[in-house]
Amino acid sequence: MSYRILVIEDDDAIRRGMVDALKFSGHEVLEAATGTDGFAAALNREYDLLLLDIVLPGMSGLEILDRLQVERPGTPVILLTAKGSEEDRVRGLKLGADDYVVKPFSVKELLARIEAVLRRSPGPPLDKRSIALPCGKVDLELRTVHFNDGTKVLLTSREYELLRYLGTHPGRLITRDEILLRVWRLDPRAVETRTIDMTIARLREKIHDKDWSIIQTVRGRGYQFFEGATAEDTPTADKTE
Repeated sequence: MSYRILVIEDDDAIRRGMVDALKFSGHEVLEAATGTDGFAAALNREYDLLLLDIVLPGMSGLEILDRLQVERPGTPVILLTAKGSEEDRVRGLKLGADDYVVKPFSVKELLARIEAVLRRSPGPPLDKRSIALPCGKVDLELRTVHFNDGTKVLLTSREYELLRYLGTHPGRLITRDEILLRVWRLDPRAVETRTIDMTIARLREKIHDKDWSIIQTVRGRGYQFFEGATAEDTPTADKTE
């Protein structure tokens, strides 16, 4: 499964080794060599997990972690630590880090820890209460679609969870595997993805997305969500599941 991973590490050789290994494993990688640049990327870029060195120029990894708990709570973080830095590891875990690896570490260990952390991660928190639609809006607190003509329709739990996740990541490609893992907490290898297609079909019907302009299919990959979009606002929808 492919993820977008942000690596903040000031040692060029270690960072390059991690970046190359992660890319070779099929992941998309963002990188930064200083605490200042890393914090800016961690705050403003979209990514699934942060690999964070503790000792950095500009801002320390623990400072970045502390700030992220306020600015982007729930961000999955794995600390990169040196041998003998038990105090820093303990502090990092108390600040909200999900795990740590001790240098030097193997690629196999790093990939295993990444998969384990993302499997139990709840994903980004929802920071809005509604999603705009051309025909009305979705009230995320009441799990209800309200239409401009005054009618409304309730979403099932599964429909709500999927729409909530898509709406939190507008414009980003969301793969079927990511939906199974991050939304429904299921192993993508053990579940038939047609359950996603069927839920998408029901969602489109409930939000009146007849032309597939709001929830777009990216053939063979997944879906993109365009909040408040009409057919004129978005690329031509692929209507082949």
